[in-house]
Amino acid sequence: MKGKAMINIISPKNLVYSRPKAFTDTPTHYCPGCTHGTAHRLIAEVLDEMNIADKTIGVAPVGCAVFAYNYIDTDFVEAAHGRAPAMATGIKRLLPDRVVFAYQGDGDLASIGMAETVHAAARGENITVIFINNTNYGMTGGQMAPTTLPGQKTTTSPNGRDVELQGYPIRVAEMLATLEGVGYVVRRSLHDPKNIRLAKKAIRTAFEVQVRGLGFSMVELLSTCSTNWGLTPVESLKWLEEHMLPYYPLGDYKIAPSVAAVKI
Repeated sequence: MKGKAMINIISPKNLVYSRPKAFTDTPTHYCPGCTHGTAHRLIAEVLDEMNIADKTIGVAPVGCAVFAYNYIDTDFVEAAHGRAPAMATGIKRLLPDRVVFAYQGDGDLASIGMAETVHAAARGENITVIFINNTNYGMTGGQMAPTTLPGQKTTTSPNGRDVELQGYPIRVAEMLATLEGVGYVVRRSLHDPKNIRLAKKAIRTAFEVQVRGLGFSMVELLSTCSTNWGLTPVESLKWLEEHMLPYYPLGDYKIAPSVAAVKI
């Protein structure tokens, strides 16, 4: 009976989830509780559902984000630190029939790469950016990033971010939403199942915007970094909800009329 029960449990009739074809069968190297893996899975699911994996090119720069090419089974190139939007621009202009996306962390995108991000958006480059915001430089030791919250402790702000000395965190989605070249900019979160589902829908929409040639698109995803935050995986999800959501409200920050008019 035990054997029969086991067969029944794993039969296709009862299957509720399977690994996306565009998601490689690779053991994760990410820290316990890191939601980069969740973001990778969502991208892979969308590539499968849209049937575009074989014509998609990802661009990953320096940082934890660079390892996206190990997990998402599509063509990838590695960019210099912060330069993913510039490289994605060149690829898209050379190969306009490809779907091109940059996958970047907050230290990369909002600090050393801010100029590339802003000007790609201002030019209305028809690329997609997946922006992982976990309020610190994850790979290099947990230093303060442009998105680090007021009072948040990091290795370079051990007493907490002092806004009088170090300024205020940058709300990237809100800033890019003011630019004419932007077609679609939203902020979502990866801290619970409901918001993960909404994040996937946003990623799908962003890729659809690009396929339809409707301008620059970006999905900001609030993410965890339990190791550098000094929290357990469960605690980090709660910390995101309690501390990040008030400063970085979830929502749609720009849906251009050309995008709103299309049923996606």
